[in-house]
Amino acid sequence: MACQPKVDNTADELFNKNSETVLANIKGFEDENQDYSMYADNAILLDTGVGAKDSLSLDDVKKNDKMLWETYDFKLITDPLVLLPGVNPDTKKPDGSVRYYGEWEVTLPATDSTEAKSAVMKYYESLDFNEEGKIILQQGYGDFGGLFTALHSDDADKSSMMEE
Repeated sequence: MACQPKVDNTADELFNKNSETVLANIKGFEDENQDYSMYADNAILLDTGVGAKDSLSLDDVKKNDKMLWETYDFKLITDPLVLLPGVNPDTKKPDGSVRYYGEWEVTLPATDSTEAKSAVMKYYESLDFNEEGKIILQQGYGDFGGLFTALHSDDADKSSMMEE
């Protein structure tokens, strides 16, 4: 045993710890009760949408989350969700970051004059963490334009678009 090289499990331990944070982050978003203390004060979210500004501050994220929750309900429907270790872009070695591929069901709730409407969006998200285990960078990729079009267009408009 003494001749065996010492195994460094630091990246695995960080990944496991940070995976718990990611799961709590997803649950908080679904429950519309996000615990923003899991974010570093200087955390940024890369805004990957067409025409969007480059990045959002934590204050921007809080405002956007509130606006989204006022209009939509969100549920991650990928089960089981597989969290994957990310790598340092320079060293290509695991660094404790976490990523996942999933499907989110987004629902526009019913009103007095409309029925509820749901759509499913495939989504990729990656989260990086600082030394204290707080989220420092969050980025996600999904077709939000298509999602919102599906939720806000009526069926007549969709069928005419399909025939063209």
